[in-house]
Amino acid sequence: MSAIPIAVTGATGGVGGFVARNLVSRQLPLRLLVRTPSRAPELPNCEVHQLSYSDHVATSAALKGVHTLFMVSASESSQRLDQHRCFVDAAVKAGVQHVVYTSYMCAAPDAIFTLARDHYTTEEYIKASGMRWTFLRNSMYIDFMDSIVGTDDVIRGPSGSGRVSIVAREDIARLAAAVLAKPNQHAGITYNVTGREALSMSDIAATISASRGRDVRFHDETIEEAYASRQSYGVPDWQIDAWVSTYTAIRSNVMAPVSNAIEPVTGSEPMTLAEYLTAKP
Repeated sequence: MSAIPIAVTGATGGVGGFVARNLVSRQLPLRLLVRTPSRAPELPNCEVHQLSYSDHVATSAALKGVHTLFMVSASESSQRLDQHRCFVDAAVKAGVQHVVYTSYMCAAPDAIFTLARDHYTTEEYIKASGMRWTFLRNSMYIDFMDSIVGTDDVIRGPSGSGRVSIVAREDIARLAAAVLAKPNQHAGITYNVTGREALSMSDIAATISASRGRDVRFHDETIEEAYASRQSYGVPDWQIDAWVSTYTAIRSNVMAPVSNAIEPVTGSEPMTLAEYLTAKP
């Protein structure tokens, strides 16, 4: 297996796919690590390797010769932390020197958004591994704002008038690619990655209305309403807790601060929601 300096996980998804394409545009050879090789993007100067985060042997083999690893957090599940630990251990065994990890804004052991606690634990595990690290603590994705609108054109959640500094996956990927291209300049740095505006759910509804030509509105649920409205989804309790706490974190305004992480590193500012909706009709 040839030595390739950068490996990218999640290349079949949004952020990982954008990162891979950006790095290829920089004429950098890559190793794409995916669960389903047939879904990997066909890009020049790229090797494709199949693995899952929980497969220590396959991951160690796939990472041989890699210096810098872009680690997209695993899919939300009750096994996510175990998968992350297994993957980090395999990276250490393979000799990876630097991990760039997609974390979440306000990651902390007592974070309001329950899944941000898993991200904090993963960050600490990576720090203890001995590898160099860079953490991208991403805010909520602009890309998902259309999808939180119900079929009745109502956004529902207990977020009150709290604000969130949403960010586009493409803008996150531009920052990630810049970090991966020159990892030594970003070692030991935690970036809070946001867009350039903080919006309430009412603001988001109004922006979608103006862009899409629909009368979208926001209904501020009580906590009890939020849990009741999601009980019919047939998912585990931890997942319902995560969904509801997404909104309660916004309500607390811990997601409101707007950072300046993207423009100084990439040379261009991130998109606003209105700009994103115009570009993605």
